[in-house]
Amino acid sequence: MISDRSKRMYIFLLVLTLGAHAAFQGWRTLLNNFAVEVGGLGGFDMGIVQSLREVPGFLALLAVYVLLIVREHRLAALSVGVLGIGVAMTGFMPSTGGIIFATLVMSFGFHYYETMNQSLTLQYFGHTEAPLVLGKLRSFAALTNILVGGIIFAAASFTEYTTMFVCAGAVAVLTGIWAFMQDPTHKEIAPQQKKLFLRKRYWLFYALTFLSGGRRQIFVAFAVFLLVEKFGYSVQEVTILFVLNNVINWYVNPIIGRAVNRFGERKVLSLEYGALVLVFTAYALTDSPLVAGALYVLDNIFFNFAIAVRTFYQKIADPGDIASGMAMGFTINHIAAVFIPAMGGLAWLADYRAVFAAAAVMAAVSLVLVQKIDSQVAKNAHSG
Repeated sequence: MISDRSKRMYIFLLVLTLGAHAAFQGWRTLLNNFAVEVGGLGGFDMGIVQSLREVPGFLALLAVYVLLIVREHRLAALSVGVLGIGVAMTGFMPSTGGIIFATLVMSFGFHYYETMNQSLTLQYFGHTEAPLVLGKLRSFAALTNILVGGIIFAAASFTEYTTMFVCAGAVAVLTGIWAFMQDPTHKEIAPQQKKLFLRKRYWLFYALTFLSGGRRQIFVAFAVFLLVEKFGYSVQEVTILFVLNNVINWYVNPIIGRAVNRFGERKVLSLEYGALVLVFTAYALTDSPLVAGALYVLDNIFFNFAIAVRTFYQKIADPGDIASGMAMGFTINHIAAVFIPAMGGLAWLADYRAVFAAAAVMAAVSLVLVQKIDSQVAKNAHSG
């Protein structure tokens, strides 16, 4: 149950999550087909786009300095508005350079919002509340994605890409304006560090975050592109896949939050990483469009288990380290993400299977490292 004093923050984050995901899902659903059909982009071009998309994530560490002049909840609202502007711009720029520019604007908004969202969640909700809140927010995000997918599926046959991008972006802009006028904070939260740091005792969080960034970006950059280029998925078929994925996630995400509380982060993340070794290996081997689509859904389900990495950090971090730690975590997550899609684009030209094999290796390394979680939590409890 969410405490009364935190309900205003929960509602604030929920509304921002709905607006942000409505815009981002619209962009994500349309981008690959727009890039291929209108912009004429190839695999290498998309690798460059996806690599540059992660530069704002790498620069998420600068959010700590922005917080010197803007409060966290205000920055969250502004970021969602910027996300919407970037999405709306995309449809007017059907070229590699244009898509890169609009993507950078969108990405700055998305990554700064996600940094603030995670920071505020870990600050305002306790160790047992946070997994449930993260699970619920992801569930509502999935429900939003279903609605967006249904609208795009219905409109794609008679609506231009430009109009769909503008409509998706407008939702986020209006949400950001509403949120900027709200103040869901209270004074019982520990003051946050307004500087960057790397602490030795957080090393496992940093390592898991780094590997997650590299592995996830291979999926984001190339999984849907594989479906479109190799298996010929249309925009309607991609939309159906997204809707199916989000129907499952809408149901599963709250269960994941409860599972983190019941079984602990180590077991939940072990299941995720073990499954992803198999999923990415299968991506490299399959020649079936149906199997590839099923693997896409499975990967998205297991991606949601990543909330356990954040709740693990919450358990070992000093209360005042949350905001700076989330900003640093986003930057570490995107160190690999900045260059891996571009490298993957080059590897794709030789053999696309090598791209997914690399992701399987990263998942295997994560599986080994995650076995140390319980000892890290126990060590922190002892030192505390």
